[in-house]
Amino acid sequence: MNTRCAYLAAVVAMLGGEAVALALTDCDRTTHISHGGQADHVDLGEGRVMWRDWWSQEGTATSFSVVDCAPGTALSFRTQEENMGNRLPFDRTDKALAVIDRHESGARAFASFDRMAADLDGFARDIEIKTLDAEPCACAALYPEVRGDKTEFMLG
Repeated sequence: MNTRCAYLAAVVAMLGGEAVALALTDCDRTTHISHGGQADHVDLGEGRVMWRDWWSQEGTATSFSVVDCAPGTALSFRTQEENMGNRLPFDRTDKALAVIDRHESGARAFASFDRMAADLDGFARDIEIKTLDAEPCACAALYPEVRGDKTEFMLG
């Protein structure tokens, strides 16, 4: 039976379809050999997702991305860094996550990325708002129906 399922999955994949839907846990992965990756993916609801980017080679860094899946708008910011360059070490992760939680727990109409970025300014670093051309993994797992013209995420 397991051989038959594996064969069926391979055939479906060759035909261009997915045998099994992408799960949010599939998005936790190493993206840079053994020293960088993405983890802790969260469904914020109403088409928004968030995850943590980590780095740990000679220095360490933690950044977060909040993405509105339909338009592909992304807010990214660094909350922790040590030995990554000339900047002094800092860790403001708890304070930054409290800002995101406050915004996301209120009315979505007021939880704009511009407002979040303004509230993060002064303690988070490298705050950026941009529009993504490619679908992030968490959006593919949770909100594939809003992909639009973005390049489809493929695990692998």
